[in-house]
Amino acid sequence: MTAALQLTDLSKTFPVGRSLFGSATGHVRAVNPITLTVPQGETLGIVGESGCGKSTLARMLVGLLWPTTGRIEIDGAALDNADPAEFGKRIQYVFQDPISSLNPRKTIRQIMEAPLKRLHGMKRPEREARIAEIFDSVNLREEFLDRYPHEFSGGQAQRIGIARALAANARILILDEPVSALDVSVQAQVLNLLADLKTEFDLTYLFISHDLAVVEAVSDRIAVLYFGSVVELGPAERIFAQPRHPYTKLLADSAPVVGRPLTAPEAAGSELPDPLNPPKGCAFAARCPRATDRCRAEVPHLEDRGGTRVACFHPLD
Repeated sequence: MTAALQLTDLSKTFPVGRSLFGSATGHVRAVNPITLTVPQGETLGIVGESGCGKSTLARMLVGLLWPTTGRIEIDGAALDNADPAEFGKRIQYVFQDPISSLNPRKTIRQIMEAPLKRLHGMKRPEREARIAEIFDSVNLREEFLDRYPHEFSGGQAQRIGIARALAANARILILDEPVSALDVSVQAQVLNLLADLKTEFDLTYLFISHDLAVVEAVSDRIAVLYFGSVVELGPAERIFAQPRHPYTKLLADSAPVVGRPLTAPEAAGSELPDPLNPPKGCAFAARCPRATDRCRAEVPHLEDRGGTRVACFHPLD
């Protein structure tokens, strides 16, 4: 299967603090080196606690953040040193808050025309035809084009955000919590729309969410991030049904389920490690009931474990 997206040793480190002479006094690694292949047409779910590096990874993929190390390839073309416009032609971002992601001073027509002008240099007749096609695909009326973002509901605004991403003709969409700000009934409509668009335009999705049930339902594979690293990667139907990494099990057990009483997670601690003083070995060791001296001294790497890849010295059976 053709790789739509290939990441090789991609990482991001931020400087923190300033000395008297302006140099950084420390560094925080938000994303540890990640090597990952996403086949064309796949939906890869990305899950993890707040602060685990999901959004930082997503912003690197669309050129909003520059990687510290590593390489990004889309359809075999390296984008690490490319013109930022090249990112926009190949990969687009759908934001969590649909209203705030749209410029309140511009009409929807102006918002939709921006990528067509700047990325593809389309003339007015071409732009009108393309916008009409995209609006029809996301089930929006063309009369909406002359209105402003504040005139729309959250669900309508998110459809406009999706339409804007599609207008650039990108083949990969980064969906960063695309339905978390919407009512439950509207969430289902947007998720169904995304499924239809994926088939219609042969799209590849990276779906970031805290809602494990949604991620499991829409994804082909799921990558579990913890403290900037992928700790488990495998088919969606197995990741939470048969977790191999203790952190994945912790996530699955902490998700609310109808009929199951809420209980505190069974872990030694509930906080992420200090990013300014990261642990020497496995970042999850302080919270893991299976941790040994080896876990506290060595960093585990992803290894194949019967259909899933797990970064753990003592995976669950």
